[in-house]
Amino acid sequence: MKEEFLHFMWQYKLFDANNLKSELNETIQIVKAGVRNTNAGPDFLNAQLKINDQLWVGNIEIHINSSDWYAHKHEQDENYDAVILHIVWRHDCEVFMKNNKPMPTLQLKSLVNEDLLGNYQNLFSKTLRWIPCEKEIVNVDSFLMSNWLERLYLERLENKSVLIKELLSRSNNDYEAVLFQLLAKNFGLKINGDAFLQLVQSFSFSTLRKVCFNEQELSALLFGQAGFLEKDVENEYFIQLKKEYNYLKHKHNLEPIANNLFQFFRMRPTNFPTIRIAQLVALFHKHQNLFSKLMQLNKIEDFYKLFSVEVNDFWKEHYTFETGSKKTLKKLTKSFVDLLLINTIIPLQFVYKQSKGEEVNEEDFFKLIKQIKPEKNSIIDKFSDLKIGVNNAFDSQALLELKNNYCAEKHCLQCAIGNHLLRA
Repeated sequence: MKEEFLHFMWQYKLFDANNLKSELNETIQIVKAGVRNTNAGPDFLNAQLKINDQLWVGNIEIHINSSDWYAHKHEQDENYDAVILHIVWRHDCEVFMKNNKPMPTLQLKSLVNEDLLGNYQNLFSKTLRWIPCEKEIVNVDSFLMSNWLERLYLERLENKSVLIKELLSRSNNDYEAVLFQLLAKNFGLKINGDAFLQLVQSFSFSTLRKVCFNEQELSALLFGQAGFLEKDVENEYFIQLKKEYNYLKHKHNLEPIANNLFQFFRMRPTNFPTIRIAQLVALFHKHQNLFSKLMQLNKIEDFYKLFSVEVNDFWKEHYTFETGSKKTLKKLTKSFVDLLLINTIIPLQFVYKQSKGEEVNEEDFFKLIKQIKPEKNSIIDKFSDLKIGVNNAFDSQALLELKNNYCAEKHCLQCAIGNHLLRA
């Protein structure tokens, strides 16, 4: 038994609330259950109760055992002086108020429906399960599931917004600069994401604005700051970039990051940091006002078209400055653009509309994310095994939020699915 479950029962009155009696046989009538307090102090604030027909207004504290009052030293804390009812699962000792009168105490143990208790014990059993409700989730009402997935996806957008707002704060709300940083991080994928972010934060975005009109200068800036121009390589393209970078380095007082931050080992050549940097160069050379363009789009085909850029001719025949390849265009794939949409562009659109004070139409975001194919990973595969439909990125993103922030933490009482199964 956990206190959180007792909070849940009290908040939603999931017990026999008729003819309530305290441990001292006082009659208790609930007028208002109070407001859940997530900060320090009593568990519910501003409750209203009739105790022996007298109206009491104050706070409520909840414990597993009555003796927890003293174990937590509440008798020494003035924040608990206004407690009017002590709710417990098990009454194992008398608790006294400051006037030395016994605290009105309500024991829930004998009031709880056996089915509710059984459902709770089933969800929170110690039996090893991938998610607590893996046997029951497939039978959850489709309407409830649909509404909960919408809420979960919005929560995921809010969570992704945290980094965006942090970067905006650091950049004086320069959305173009933040877009560049976020896209760079995503171009690095999981393995090189942090290195790419460190790369683009190693120089001022104003420097990029000055050189983005010139493809060679932009290439020199990014490859130079990444540390890939530090050694000597005998090819004309490398020599030109190194010469250009030495000029930029002196002019803008630049210092490259360590190129050993970038990982090549066990990566597909198309994901090599050198290729991703070349694609980033191509994108920002072609679209100097990329942010404003992205904020206006809402159709998946338009995003694919915008991100259809070609790398420099050198990179069509190379994977690194020293390693050649069969000539290929090395364009951004649709699946890669999908990742950019999921992790950067849609969350940035969400934050941008909020910042402008516009009414955020959630349906617009649902419509866009539902145009994208679902991600493929072990979590989504497991939900599919449980017969949960994953039709698009909206579903996969919502289910990732469900697994990581609810199921893994056993926050079933805050989950609409868990809440429903408890009451079933």
